[in-house]
Parts: sequence; structure tokens; C-alpha cells
Amino acid sequence: MTSPPQIERVDHFVLTVRDIEKTCEFYSRVLGMKVHEFGPLKRKALHFGTNKINLHPAGREYEPKAARPSPGSGDFCLVTTTPLHEVAAHLEAQGVTIEEGPAPRTGALGAIQSLYFRDPDGNLVEVSTYSAA
Repeated sequence: MTSPPQIERVDHFVLTVRDIEKTCEFYSRVLGMKVHEFGPLKRKALHFGTNKINLHPAGREYEPKAARPSPGSGDFCLVTTTPLHEVAAHLEAQGVTIEEGPAPRTGALGAIQSLYFRDPDGNLVEVSTYSAA
């Protein structure tokens, strides 16, 4: 009998987007992510911390890909150490509408407070802070 692998962390995930340049501008301006180009096809990725989001152009996705890639189907949570009232003020200054929050939620490591907003494709972005112990 074999044992399942022990997964350590998420390395990256993929968003399928309508306009890669617009997406790069949004995530760099609104969340401070760094845009990197990689590979012979000069693909784009958004780097933050020890993670990245690879971007696929809708209708011209890179292989291999999800069974039904589509813009606006993402829903993910990003953790910050910046107080949420500062995040909210920055989002508002950038013209980003907060849909919900701050609201209590449960993250992978316990209690979090979260804000929710959407990116240009309608993906739901959750930015959270862990409660002080």
C-alpha cells in the first residue's frame, strides 16, 4: 500500500483573463504585485511573496489548461499583514469597490478578517488578515 504525497504549499495558480495588460496594471496598482515575463512565449505572471499567479489569455490559453477556462471564474484569498482599514482606504483611493467586509471568516490557519472586491474580469478577490493571538 502507498501513502498519498504530503503537500506543503501552493506555488502558483492560473487566472484566465480577457486582457493581460489590464490585469497586470490592476494587480500591480491595487495590490502591489510585480509583473514578470517568463518562458519563450513571454508569458506574464504576477508575483507576491513566495507565490505567483500565471495569466492565460482567454481563448488562447496555454497547455495544459483547465477543462473549461473562463474569465471571472476565480475566487481566492490573499493574506496581508497590512491592517484592513489601510487596505480599505487604499482600495477606495484606487476606485475599487469593496463588496463586503471587513467580515470574520475562517482561513487555513484559523480566524481571519476579510475584505472582498472584484478584479477587471469579475474574479472575487478576498484580502485577509489573521487575528492577533
